[in-house]
Amino acid sequence: MTERNSAPERILVTTHPFREDVGELAESIATTLRDKGIAVRIVPATIAALSDPEVVEVADRVSSGKADMVIALGGDGTVLRSASLSGEAGLPLLGINLGKVGFLAEAETGELPTVLDRLLRGDYTLERRTALAVRAVDSKGKHWAAWAFNEVAVEKAEPARMLEVSVDIDGTRVSRYGCDGVLCSTPTGSTAHAMSAGGPVVWPDVDALMLVPVNAHALFTTPMVMHPSAEVSITVESPMTPAALVADGKPVATLTCGSVVTITASDRPVYLVRMSERPYPQRLVSKLSLPVEGWRNQS
Repeated sequence: MTERNSAPERILVTTHPFREDVGELAESIATTLRDKGIAVRIVPATIAALSDPEVVEVADRVSSGKADMVIALGGDGTVLRSASLSGEAGLPLLGINLGKVGFLAEAETGELPTVLDRLLRGDYTLERRTALAVRAVDSKGKHWAAWAFNEVAVEKAEPARMLEVSVDIDGTRVSRYGCDGVLCSTPTGSTAHAMSAGGPVVWPDVDALMLVPVNAHALFTTPMVMHPSAEVSITVESPMTPAALVADGKPVATLTCGSVVTITASDRPVYLVRMSERPYPQRLVSKLSLPVEGWRNQS
Protein backbone atom coordinates (compact mmCIF):
# COMPACT_ATOMS: atom_id res chain seq x y z
CA MET A 1 0.00 0.00 0.00
CA THR A 2 1.08 3.56 -0.75
CA GLU A 3 -0.03 6.54 1.29
CA ARG A 4 -1.91 9.27 -0.58
CA ASN A 5 -2.57 12.47 1.35
CA SER A 6 -4.27 14.71 -1.20
CA ALA A 7 -8.03 14.81 -1.59
CA PRO A 8 -9.38 14.29 -5.12
CA GLU A 9 -10.65 17.41 -6.88
CA ARG A 10 -12.45 15.83 -9.85
CA ILE A 11 -14.36 12.57 -9.43
CA LEU A 12 -16.07 10.33 -11.95
CA VAL A 13 -18.94 8.34 -10.37
CA THR A 14 -19.88 5.16 -12.24
CA THR A 15 -23.16 3.40 -11.49
CA HIS A 16 -25.04 0.18 -12.08
CA PRO A 17 -27.00 1.03 -15.24
CA PHE A 18 -30.36 -0.55 -14.37
CA ARG A 19 -31.10 0.35 -10.75
CA GLU A 20 -32.98 3.55 -9.91
CA ASP A 21 -31.81 3.50 -6.28
CA VAL A 22 -28.19 3.61 -7.46
CA GLY A 23 -28.92 6.73 -9.51
CA GLU A 24 -30.47 8.41 -6.50
CA LEU A 25 -27.50 7.49 -4.32
CA ALA A 26 -25.09 8.80 -6.96
CA GLU A 27 -26.88 12.15 -7.04
CA SER A 28 -26.75 12.32 -3.24
CA ILE A 29 -23.00 11.64 -3.24
CA ALA A 30 -22.46 14.17 -6.02
CA THR A 31 -24.35 16.84 -4.08
CA THR A 32 -22.27 16.21 -0.95
CA LEU A 33 -18.99 16.38 -2.87
CA ARG A 34 -19.98 19.42 -4.94
CA ASP A 35 -20.86 21.27 -1.75
CA LYS A 36 -17.22 20.74 -0.76
CA GLY A 37 -15.95 22.12 -4.06
CA ILE A 38 -15.35 18.77 -5.80
CA ALA A 39 -16.22 18.50 -9.51
CA VAL A 40 -18.35 15.38 -10.12
CA ARG A 41 -19.54 13.59 -13.27
CA ILE A 42 -21.94 10.60 -13.15
CA VAL A 43 -21.95 7.93 -15.89
CA PRO A 44 -23.23 4.33 -16.14
CA ALA A 45 -20.54 1.69 -15.49
CA THR A 46 -21.29 0.18 -18.91
CA ILE A 47 -19.65 3.27 -20.39
CA ALA A 48 -16.33 1.41 -20.31
CA ALA A 49 -17.68 -1.40 -22.47
CA LEU A 50 -19.53 0.59 -25.13
CA SER A 51 -18.38 2.39 -28.25
CA ASP A 52 -20.19 5.64 -28.97
CA PRO A 53 -19.40 9.38 -28.83
CA GLU A 54 -20.31 9.64 -25.13
CA VAL A 55 -17.82 6.90 -24.22
CA VAL A 56 -15.09 8.58 -26.24
CA GLU A 57 -15.86 11.89 -24.52
CA VAL A 58 -15.75 10.33 -21.03
CA ALA A 59 -12.54 8.42 -21.79
CA ASP A 60 -10.97 11.64 -23.07
CA ARG A 61 -11.96 13.46 -19.89
CA VAL A 62 -10.34 10.78 -17.75
CA SER A 63 -7.14 10.40 -19.76
CA SER A 64 -6.64 14.14 -20.20
CA GLY A 65 -6.62 14.77 -16.46
CA LYS A 66 -10.19 16.02 -16.06
CA ALA A 67 -10.80 13.38 -13.38
CA ASP A 68 -8.46 12.07 -10.68
CA MET A 69 -10.57 9.36 -9.06
CA VAL A 70 -13.36 6.93 -9.97
CA ILE A 71 -16.07 5.91 -7.49
CA ALA A 72 -18.03 2.80 -8.52
CA LEU A 73 -21.53 2.28 -7.08
CA GLY A 74 -22.83 -1.28 -7.44
CA GLY A 75 -21.67 -4.85 -7.11
CA ASP A 76 -18.49 -6.55 -8.26
CA GLY A 77 -19.62 -6.35 -11.89
CA THR A 78 -19.83 -2.57 -11.67
CA VAL A 79 -16.38 -2.39 -10.08
CA LEU A 80 -14.96 -4.65 -12.81
CA ARG A 81 -16.38 -2.49 -15.59
CA SER A 82 -15.18 0.66 -13.84
CA ALA A 83 -11.70 -0.82 -13.37
CA SER A 84 -11.26 -0.83 -17.15
CA LEU A 85 -11.83 2.92 -17.24
CA SER A 86 -9.76 3.77 -14.15
CA GLY A 87 -6.94 1.43 -15.17
CA GLU A 88 -6.67 3.11 -18.57
CA ALA A 89 -5.67 6.37 -16.91
CA GLY A 90 -4.03 5.05 -13.73
CA LEU A 91 -6.75 6.56 -11.53
CA PRO A 92 -7.62 5.31 -8.03
CA LEU A 93 -10.85 3.31 -7.88
CA LEU A 94 -13.17 3.30 -4.85
CA GLY A 95 -15.90 0.65 -4.82
CA ILE A 96 -19.10 1.13 -2.81
CA ASN A 97 -21.03 -2.13 -2.55
CA LEU A 98 -24.71 -2.27 -3.49
CA GLY A 99 -24.56 -5.92 -4.54
CA LYS A 100 -24.66 -9.25 -2.70
CA VAL A 101 -20.96 -9.97 -2.16
CA GLY A 102 -18.99 -6.84 -3.01
CA PHE A 103 -15.63 -8.57 -2.75
CA LEU A 104 -13.87 -5.80 -4.69
CA ALA A 105 -15.64 -2.94 -2.92
CA GLU A 106 -14.10 -1.10 -0.02
CA ALA A 107 -17.26 -0.01 1.81
CA GLU A 108 -21.00 -0.57 2.21
CA THR A 109 -23.58 2.16 1.66
CA GLY A 110 -24.07 2.61 5.42
CA GLU A 111 -20.45 3.69 5.70
CA LEU A 112 -20.74 6.45 3.08
CA PRO A 113 -20.64 9.49 5.44
CA THR A 114 -17.39 8.25 6.98
CA VAL A 115 -15.96 7.24 3.61
CA LEU A 116 -16.66 10.62 2.01
CA ASP A 117 -15.25 12.47 5.02
CA ARG A 118 -12.01 10.47 4.87
CA LEU A 119 -11.86 10.93 1.11
CA LEU A 120 -12.05 14.70 1.47
CA ARG A 121 -9.25 14.57 4.04
CA GLY A 122 -7.07 12.36 1.85
CA ASP A 123 -7.17 9.73 4.59
CA TYR A 124 -6.81 6.55 2.53
CA THR A 125 -4.24 4.27 0.97
CA LEU A 126 -3.86 2.78 -2.50
CA GLU A 127 -3.51 -0.92 -3.18
CA ARG A 128 -1.87 -1.88 -6.48
CA ARG A 129 -3.53 -4.82 -8.25
CA THR A 130 -2.12 -6.72 -11.24
CA ALA A 131 -4.18 -6.72 -14.45
CA LEU A 132 -3.86 -8.68 -17.71
CA ALA A 133 -3.15 -7.69 -21.30
CA VAL A 134 -4.35 -10.13 -23.96
CA ARG A 135 -3.69 -10.31 -27.69
CA ALA A 136 -5.20 -12.77 -30.14
CA VAL A 137 -4.57 -13.54 -33.79
CA ASP A 138 -6.40 -16.05 -35.96
CA SER A 139 -5.09 -18.16 -38.83
CA LYS A 140 -5.99 -15.40 -41.31
CA GLY A 141 -4.03 -12.74 -39.45
CA LYS A 142 -6.96 -10.91 -37.85
CA HIS A 143 -6.01 -9.33 -34.50
CA TRP A 144 -7.82 -8.54 -31.26
CA ALA A 145 -6.65 -6.92 -28.02
CA ALA A 146 -8.24 -6.69 -24.58
CA TRP A 147 -7.54 -5.93 -20.92
CA ALA A 148 -8.80 -7.77 -17.83
CA PHE A 149 -8.80 -7.21 -14.09
CA ASN A 150 -9.98 -10.68 -13.00
CA GLU A 151 -9.26 -13.19 -15.74
CA VAL A 152 -9.04 -14.07 -19.40
CA ALA A 153 -10.88 -17.21 -20.51
CA VAL A 154 -10.43 -19.24 -23.67
CA GLU A 155 -13.49 -21.49 -23.58
CA LYS A 156 -15.48 -23.67 -25.94
CA ALA A 157 -18.03 -21.74 -27.96
CA GLU A 158 -20.26 -24.80 -28.48
CA PRO A 159 -21.49 -26.51 -25.28
CA ALA A 160 -21.81 -30.00 -26.76
CA ARG A 161 -18.20 -30.20 -27.97
CA MET A 162 -14.77 -30.41 -26.35
CA LEU A 163 -12.22 -27.68 -26.96
CA GLU A 164 -8.68 -28.76 -27.80
CA VAL A 165 -5.91 -26.34 -26.87
CA SER A 166 -2.17 -26.35 -26.28
CA VAL A 167 -0.51 -24.12 -23.70
CA ASP A 168 2.98 -22.62 -23.88
CA ILE A 169 4.64 -20.61 -21.11
CA ASP A 170 7.62 -18.46 -22.07
CA GLY A 171 7.94 -20.34 -25.33
CA THR A 172 7.88 -23.85 -23.83
CA ARG A 173 4.99 -26.24 -24.43
CA VAL A 174 3.67 -27.29 -21.00
CA SER A 175 0.48 -29.16 -21.85
CA ARG A 176 -2.24 -29.99 -24.32
CA TYR A 177 -5.84 -30.24 -23.10
CA GLY A 178 -9.18 -31.45 -24.28
CA CYS A 179 -11.29 -29.25 -22.03
CA ASP A 180 -14.14 -26.82 -21.48
CA GLY A 181 -11.60 -24.01 -21.40
CA VAL A 182 -8.48 -22.49 -19.88
CA LEU A 183 -8.36 -19.52 -17.51
CA CYS A 184 -5.51 -17.10 -16.94
CA SER A 185 -6.21 -15.21 -13.74
CA THR A 186 -4.78 -12.40 -11.65
CA PRO A 187 -4.55 -12.72 -7.86
CA THR A 188 -7.67 -10.53 -7.69
CA GLY A 189 -9.50 -12.95 -9.98
CA SER A 190 -8.33 -15.99 -8.03
CA THR A 191 -11.48 -15.79 -5.90
CA ALA A 192 -13.78 -15.56 -8.94
CA HIS A 193 -14.08 -17.99 -11.89
CA ALA A 194 -10.64 -19.49 -11.20
CA MET A 195 -11.60 -20.56 -7.67
CA SER A 196 -14.79 -22.18 -8.97
CA ALA A 197 -12.65 -24.14 -11.44
CA GLY A 198 -10.39 -25.46 -8.66
CA GLY A 199 -7.65 -22.85 -8.73
CA PRO A 200 -5.80 -21.57 -5.63
CA VAL A 201 -6.81 -18.50 -3.63
CA VAL A 202 -3.93 -16.05 -4.00
CA TRP A 203 -3.43 -13.02 -1.78
CA PRO A 204 -3.85 -9.83 -3.86
CA ASP A 205 -0.44 -8.44 -2.88
CA VAL A 206 1.25 -11.49 -4.44
CA ASP A 207 2.46 -10.44 -7.89
CA ALA A 208 1.69 -13.52 -10.01
CA LEU A 209 -0.40 -15.02 -12.78
CA MET A 210 -2.47 -18.22 -12.51
CA LEU A 211 -3.31 -20.77 -15.20
CA VAL A 212 -6.35 -22.98 -14.49
CA PRO A 213 -7.70 -25.62 -16.92
CA VAL A 214 -11.47 -26.09 -16.76
CA ASN A 215 -12.78 -29.68 -16.81
CA ALA A 216 -9.70 -30.88 -18.68
CA HIS A 217 -9.57 -34.45 -20.00
CA ALA A 218 -5.84 -34.96 -19.38
CA LEU A 219 -3.47 -36.41 -16.79
CA PHE A 220 -1.80 -33.09 -15.99
CA THR A 221 -4.53 -30.64 -15.02
CA THR A 222 -2.89 -28.98 -12.02
CA PRO A 223 -3.36 -25.19 -11.79
CA MET A 224 -0.08 -23.31 -12.12
CA VAL A 225 1.10 -20.12 -10.42
CA MET A 226 3.61 -18.17 -12.51
CA HIS A 227 5.94 -15.21 -12.19
CA PRO A 228 4.25 -11.97 -13.35
CA SER A 229 6.76 -11.65 -16.19
CA ALA A 230 5.53 -14.92 -17.72
CA GLU A 231 4.01 -14.97 -21.20
CA VAL A 232 1.18 -17.45 -21.66
CA SER A 233 0.20 -18.61 -25.15
CA ILE A 234 -2.94 -20.65 -25.75
CA THR A 235 -3.38 -22.17 -29.20
CA VAL A 236 -6.77 -23.39 -30.42
CA GLU A 237 -6.24 -26.83 -32.02
CA SER A 238 -9.76 -28.24 -32.41
CA PRO A 239 -10.79 -28.13 -36.09
CA MET A 240 -14.51 -28.50 -35.35
CA THR A 241 -14.92 -26.52 -32.12
CA PRO A 242 -14.40 -22.75 -32.09
CA ALA A 243 -13.24 -20.99 -28.94
CA ALA A 244 -14.68 -17.93 -27.26
CA LEU A 245 -12.17 -15.41 -25.95
CA VAL A 246 -13.65 -13.68 -22.89
CA ALA A 247 -12.12 -10.94 -20.70
CA ASP A 248 -13.78 -10.32 -17.33
CA GLY A 249 -16.98 -11.88 -18.65
CA LYS A 250 -17.01 -9.70 -21.77
CA PRO A 251 -16.86 -11.54 -25.13
CA VAL A 252 -13.87 -10.39 -27.19
CA ALA A 253 -13.72 -12.76 -30.17
CA THR A 254 -14.67 -16.16 -31.56
CA LEU A 255 -11.51 -18.02 -32.51
CA THR A 256 -11.11 -20.90 -34.95
CA CYS A 257 -8.44 -23.60 -35.24
CA GLY A 258 -4.94 -22.14 -35.45
CA SER A 259 -5.74 -19.01 -33.44
CA VAL A 260 -3.24 -18.01 -30.77
CA VAL A 261 -4.04 -16.06 -27.59
CA THR A 262 -1.12 -14.40 -25.78
CA ILE A 263 -1.54 -13.18 -22.19
CA THR A 264 0.86 -11.13 -20.07
CA ALA A 265 0.67 -8.86 -17.04
CA SER A 266 -0.59 -5.46 -18.15
CA ASP A 267 1.42 -2.28 -17.77
CA ARG A 268 -1.86 -0.71 -16.59
CA PRO A 269 -2.53 -2.02 -13.06
CA VAL A 270 -5.55 -1.07 -10.96
CA TYR A 271 -5.18 1.09 -7.84
CA LEU A 272 -7.94 0.33 -5.33
CA VAL A 273 -8.73 2.88 -2.63
CA ARG A 274 -8.47 1.30 0.81
CA MET A 275 -9.64 2.71 4.14
CA SER A 276 -10.20 -0.42 6.20
CA GLU A 277 -7.41 -1.96 8.26
CA ARG A 278 -8.95 -5.42 7.96
CA PRO A 279 -6.38 -8.02 6.89
CA TYR A 280 -7.11 -9.95 3.71
CA PRO A 281 -7.99 -13.24 5.49
CA GLN A 282 -10.73 -11.42 7.39
CA ARG A 283 -12.11 -9.96 4.17
CA LEU A 284 -11.93 -13.40 2.56
CA VAL A 285 -13.86 -15.12 5.35
CA SER A 286 -16.53 -12.43 5.76
CA LYS A 287 -17.21 -11.72 2.06
CA LEU A 288 -17.33 -15.38 1.01
CA SER A 289 -19.05 -16.56 4.22
CA LEU A 290 -16.47 -19.31 4.61
CA PRO A 291 -17.50 -22.15 6.97
CA VAL A 292 -14.36 -21.87 9.11
CA GLU A 293 -15.54 -24.49 11.63
CA GLY A 294 -15.70 -27.23 9.02
CA TRP A 295 -18.46 -29.77 8.62
CA ARG A 296 -17.82 -31.55 11.94
CA ASN A 297 -18.89 -28.59 14.07
CA GLN A 298 -21.93 -27.58 12.07
CA SER A 299 -25.29 -28.09 13.73
